[in-house]
Amino acid sequence: MSSRITSAALAAGLLVVALAGCASPADDAEAPPAAPASETTDSGAGDPYGGSDASDAPAAAAALMVADSSLGEIVVDGEGMTVYMFDNDTQGGDASTCEGECAANWPAVTTESDAPEVEGVTGEVSTITGIDGGIQVTLNGWPLYYFAGDAAAGDVNGQGVNEAWWVLSPDGERMAE
Repeated sequence: MSSRITSAALAAGLLVVALAGCASPADDAEAPPAAPASETTDSGAGDPYGGSDASDAPAAAAALMVADSSLGEIVVDGEGMTVYMFDNDTQGGDASTCEGECAANWPAVTTESDAPEVEGVTGEVSTITGIDGGIQVTLNGWPLYYFAGDAAAGDVNGQGVNEAWWVLSPDGERMAE
C-alpha cells in the first residue's frame, strides 16, 4: 500500500511540473519551469528534462495537417505531433517571445522552406525567422510550437498549460478550454 501512495505522490508531482509550463517573460526571475520527463529512447542522463529538449523536436515539422483528437479536429505536423500557439506571442508579429527555458519546453515548429506543405488546414500558413535563426512556421500569424511533454502522435498534454498554450483548429483559431 505504501508503494501506491508513493507512486501517487510522484505522479501528482509530475503533473504539477507539467502544468507549470512557460509563463510570461516577466516570470523569468522565478525558478524556470521544468518539463515532465517523457518516454524517449534517449536516457536523458544529465538532462533535468529527461531528454525532452529542443533537439527532441519531431523531424517532420515541415508539413501541417488535420487530425482527430480528444479535443476535436486539431492541427498537427506530418508525424501527427500536436502543434500549439502561445498567448504571449503577438499574432501577426515577426518574432517569437518563447526563448531560453521556454524554448526548451516548447520547441518551435520549423521548416526547410518558406512554403510548408499543408493538408486540410484552412488557416493562413506562413513563416517567420525563429529565435535560433531557423524558419519557424506560423498559422494565422501565430508562431507554432511543440510541447516537450507530448511523447507520441495525438498527445495534447500542452493544451491549456499555464492558461497560455493552446492547440489550433484547422482554420487557425485557438481552441481554449
